[in-house]
Amino acid sequence: MLDTIRKNGVRLALFAAVTTGLTAVINAVTKPTIDHQTAVQQKILLDQVVPPENYNNAMQNECYVVTDSTLGNDKPHRLYVARKDDRPVAAALETTAPDGYSGAIQMLVGADFHGKVLGVRVVEHHETPGLGDKIDLRISDWITAFSGVQLNGAQDSHFAVKKDGGDFDQFTGATITPRAVVNAAKRATLLIETLPEKISALPVCGDANE
Repeated sequence: MLDTIRKNGVRLALFAAVTTGLTAVINAVTKPTIDHQTAVQQKILLDQVVPPENYNNAMQNECYVVTDSTLGNDKPHRLYVARKDDRPVAAALETTAPDGYSGAIQMLVGADFHGKVLGVRVVEHHETPGLGDKIDLRISDWITAFSGVQLNGAQDSHFAVKKDGGDFDQFTGATITPRAVVNAAKRATLLIETLPEKISALPVCGDANE
C-alpha cells in the first residue's frame, strides 16, 4: 500500500515537473510573437487618436504615467507623447469615464496642447448592447465626431451632448453613456493642455514606482 502511494506520488511529481517545463518553454517561444502583436495593436490604436502625419517619433516608446483624479479615478494612467522633430506637439492619454450607464468606460484621448481633439477611442466598456454600445467604433462611427473638435476652455458649452446644450449627438433612449464619454474626453483634453511643461517631471512607464 505504501509502495503504491509512493510510486503514484513520484509519477505525479514527474508529471508536474514535465508540465511546468513545457509551459515555460512554450511561454519563452511565444512571448516575442505576443509582444510584437501587442505593440502592433497599440500602434494602430495610437494612430487612431493621434494621426501619424502629426508626429515623427516612436510615440509608443515615449510613455509616462499620470495620476490625476480628473481622469476618473486616482489610478495611474498612461500618457504617450507625440513629437515632431523632437518638439512635443500632442499626446494620447488614457482616461476613465466612471459614470457610464453600466460602469466605468476606459478610453484613450488624443489632443494637441492647444485644446484640439485629434481622436477618441473607447477601449473597454460594459454598456448595453443596442443602446450604449454605440460608443464602440465596431458598432457605430459616433466616436469619430470628436476628431478635429476645438475645446475652448472648461466652460465651452459646445463640448457637451445636445441634450445639455452641446454639439454632440446622444443616442435614442441612452443619454447617460454618450454624456459620460463626452465629459471624460473634455476633462482629458483640458489636462493634456497643461502637460508640456510637466512632461520631464512625470514618471516613465515601467519605473519601479509606477
